[in-house]
Amino acid sequence: MNHDIIEKNIGLMIVLIIVAISWGGLVEIVPLFWDKNTNEPMEGLKPLNAVQLEGRDIYIREGCHVCHTQMIRPFRAETERYGTYSRAGEFVYEHPFLWGSKRTGPDLARVGERYSDEWHRAHLYNPRDVVPESIMPAYPWLFKDTVDGRVTPKKMTALRTVGVPYTDADIEGAKAAVDGVREIEALVAYLQQLGTIMKDKQ
Repeated sequence: MNHDIIEKNIGLMIVLIIVAISWGGLVEIVPLFWDKNTNEPMEGLKPLNAVQLEGRDIYIREGCHVCHTQMIRPFRAETERYGTYSRAGEFVYEHPFLWGSKRTGPDLARVGERYSDEWHRAHLYNPRDVVPESIMPAYPWLFKDTVDGRVTPKKMTALRTVGVPYTDADIEGAKAAVDGVREIEALVAYLQQLGTIMKDKQ
């Protein structure tokens, strides 16, 4: 009888479905707030230095994260191709997170130190010079434009308020560290550190 009432009253059914999904979501999500594996940094994790931080912002600005995820899922096909699967503790200091599942290009979670700086520069200047079948656009302006360090200390201060352990010395030296650095060098510095924390844990 109660079943008939619910099945014949679409409004009541919608409310009960929302309640059921909400409880299910809470059961899955809330425990993660107290799980050390998801909210504590992995051993040896350090925040990005000023140049790498600016490189990350260039990576986001140019839309690199739209085609290249930084999340290796725990499936054999992925771990055999890219390396050990991603763990939340690797990304505790990342704001915003760049995880995702859409890949037009390869996953870059473990690309750090896999190729030389020269390879990355050649690839970003004209991807087809090193990967003939690549559909990635070229980024020649990165070789001309330089980083303006005026806002870097502010970025680091903001990140410190959300838990990234930048010191006063890091923040004070940030402008000098990045002023005049070419954008290509900052981007390559960012790429070269991706996933390196996991090298001794594989």
